[in-house]
Amino acid sequence: MKVIYHDEQARHYPRHFLSSGGQQRNPEVPERIERLLAGARAAGLQQIAPKDYGLGPAAAVHTPEYLQFLANIYTRWQRIPDASAEVVPNIHPERRDFAYPASAVGQAGYHMADTSCPISAETWTSALWSANTAVHAAELVLAGEAAAYGLSRPPGHHATADLAGGFCYLNNSGIAAQHLRRAHDRVAIIDVDLHHGNGTQSMFYRRADILTVSLHADPVRFYPFFWGHANERGEGEGLGYNFNLPLPRGSKDDAFLSALDAALLRVRAFAPTAIVVALGLDAFEGDPFGGLGVSTDGFARIGEKLGDLKLPTAIIQEGGYLCDALSDNLTSFLTGFGTTHTI
Repeated sequence: MKVIYHDEQARHYPRHFLSSGGQQRNPEVPERIERLLAGARAAGLQQIAPKDYGLGPAAAVHTPEYLQFLANIYTRWQRIPDASAEVVPNIHPERRDFAYPASAVGQAGYHMADTSCPISAETWTSALWSANTAVHAAELVLAGEAAAYGLSRPPGHHATADLAGGFCYLNNSGIAAQHLRRAHDRVAIIDVDLHHGNGTQSMFYRRADILTVSLHADPVRFYPFFWGHANERGEGEGLGYNFNLPLPRGSKDDAFLSALDAALLRVRAFAPTAIVVALGLDAFEGDPFGGLGVSTDGFARIGEKLGDLKLPTAIIQEGGYLCDALSDNLTSFLTGFGTTHTI
């Protein structure tokens, strides 16, 4: 298996975000890349760089309005007298079915769900290359490789078709799944991040060709709060094609693996011919967010179960933040995945 990554992804370096009303250091920092690359190499993966696929793959799942906003908002923001160094919204609409605002401040509120996705001069470039990384992983799978690992950073699963949020700007897992649809009638996205993949859910909520499944800490008292509940099953043609498995805070290996068994039953019933694994390592018991209690060995068992689907697989990196075991957790997952994934 190969690990895909481009150095341009490290240029994005957000300094702060608001948490419970207080300014905190942003945990989504470039050092994550170094730790994850070390973990991938320890699992025996060969590192390669992605090609530049242009805007097409992102435009397949994101609105042109939103992509134009991301590409230009930093420059526009800097023209505002006394503007902050990074774009951070200070107003959010209570509904989104009105005339589109013309001002940079209004558009920031419209397109940024929270204050944890600041936009700097480097964000757009890094987000584009993060998306290229996910597309390249999908391309390798389309070309016949059994699996590929896209080290996408910044992450993506909180980004909707027209909203950034939760450290995410372009929905890399969604982009990869849509790209796989070129050759696969049915694709499943299995999200094992600590946080619910609300952006991914939103993106495919009314579609029956892409099944979205998410295991995560119960959002009733945890980010993203408003999405990720078990009764969210999809709408219209997509009814029954979204499956959420919220877990009590602090859940450990056995609870997570039991929920994963239920998730995989649903995936098998969907009968996809390819899958995307939205790989969050922040469910770890020692992750700074502290929501769940998965062990390093638990990630190997998660990898084994996902590999046992024996389907062409694009693994796309989501969360997982700085802690001593971050590299080991990725190595554990990839090694476990490789023990059962044969096509």
